[in-house]
Amino acid sequence: MNQSFDVIIVGAGLAGLSAALAAREEGASVCVLERAPESERGGNSRFSNGAMRAVYSGLDEIVDLVGEISEAERARADFGRYTREEYYDHMGRITQYRTDPAMCEILVERSSETMHWLRHQGVRFLPLYEWQFKTAEGRIIFSGGSALETYGAGDGLSSALFAAAERAGVTVRYETRALSLSRTNGVVDGVKVFARGAGGGREFVIAAKSVVVAAGGFEANPEWRTRYLGPGWELAKVRGSRFNTGDGLRMVLDAGGKPYGNWSGCHSASWDLNAPDANTLEFGTVFKRDDFANGIMVNARGRRFVDEGADVSALTYAKMGRAILAEPNQIAWQIYDAKARPFIHGEYRIRQAARFQADTIEALAAKLEGLDQAALVDTIKEFNASIPDDIPFDSGKKDGRTTRGLPLPKSNWARALDTPPFEAWAVTCGITFTFGGVQIDTTGQVLDVDDIPIPGLFAAGEMVGGIFYFNYPGGAGLMSASVFGRLAGMSAAKACASQVATR
Repeated sequence: MNQSFDVIIVGAGLAGLSAALAAREEGASVCVLERAPESERGGNSRFSNGAMRAVYSGLDEIVDLVGEISEAERARADFGRYTREEYYDHMGRITQYRTDPAMCEILVERSSETMHWLRHQGVRFLPLYEWQFKTAEGRIIFSGGSALETYGAGDGLSSALFAAAERAGVTVRYETRALSLSRTNGVVDGVKVFARGAGGGREFVIAAKSVVVAAGGFEANPEWRTRYLGPGWELAKVRGSRFNTGDGLRMVLDAGGKPYGNWSGCHSASWDLNAPDANTLEFGTVFKRDDFANGIMVNARGRRFVDEGADVSALTYAKMGRAILAEPNQIAWQIYDAKARPFIHGEYRIRQAARFQADTIEALAAKLEGLDQAALVDTIKEFNASIPDDIPFDSGKKDGRTTRGLPLPKSNWARALDTPPFEAWAVTCGITFTFGGVQIDTTGQVLDVDDIPIPGLFAAGEMVGGIFYFNYPGGAGLMSASVFGRLAGMSAAKACASQVATR
């Protein structure tokens, strides 16, 4: 068994496989270490819906990435465009202007070319109709940003990249957990691993000229969540891979890497209360509950606690989990009436959903265990009375139809809950990935605590700190994974070539 490679990649999600493919394009021999068994390979990327937020110029570029789009699709959809300026604006506003300017620039400026590079690797794309505005006449108006999703969602994305890695001659070792980085005179030159086997497993070192760590965050580690995100976070449900427990971060920090970014922040969404504590590939994204803009959301006291219509859900959903976790018993209920049904996605109808239905608000409230029933009835009466008559409802844009006179407004798409049947879904916090990571330079190389690059060490994906703070624009996570994975893989391979040239 070969125990030496030019480049070792720790982690086999989108970031790791992008790094592996980029390093192979530079001529390096590459080994990917995947902690999971082959049946669970792919990291958090495999659990995603495959949405990608990238700059695009319009329909022609969409066609280049998707292939032909039928005349019927063209007639019913306005694909619009997404400019660099819009991407920068969203990243700035969403992160309260804390995003690292250099990292943000790399993400935005390389997003389009990376999409085309992924297409060249065999990844297939489809128009992402789900996240867009939908008019009463049935037209779809793209709201900018995440215009495409991967064919087959996260599973299709992962399968396409593993197939590309196999074609490129990348070695993948499953059930091989990276334990620590090997260093000689301060230079990272390998990875100590524990490889499981029939005899229980063994520890050994795999040598390398460069190492890219792309092993995800610590979202599946309840102790670390409580330590860094705060009390109560051990109670959050995990939306993605059970293997993302912070191994990569620990290794890099132990090697002197500089902690960076929003270590108390994460991507967390509204997640069905009936979801398992740790997600499985069987369920994928079926427990997501992101249609809150079409109704209201209340806590156990029967009161609203967020502005459900603050913006399009792609720019708000990733902070809803944190808001719910802060409420009594870490639970909330999304309430809808019959008018919302055309806008509620199919995941809401799965058999396992914590779903309740009744013909009156009073009867619905009686079914919601742990909720102040009288307060809910009062909340809905007050909400209904606050709806303006002079602003028309328009599902095809941010319509400015805001409640009036309430201490907490609903800023868009406010409609009275007055048409039976009424439905409620019990939701809690689902954590997707953590924002804290390590600092890298513009080549993807990890910086130490004195801001000096660590020779031979690169990082990508959730490992990179400083990009997202407080919130995140939908689709930017996968985009960041591939952009910085590709960057790290190219740089790691070039570093190997540089070593050879200087000998």
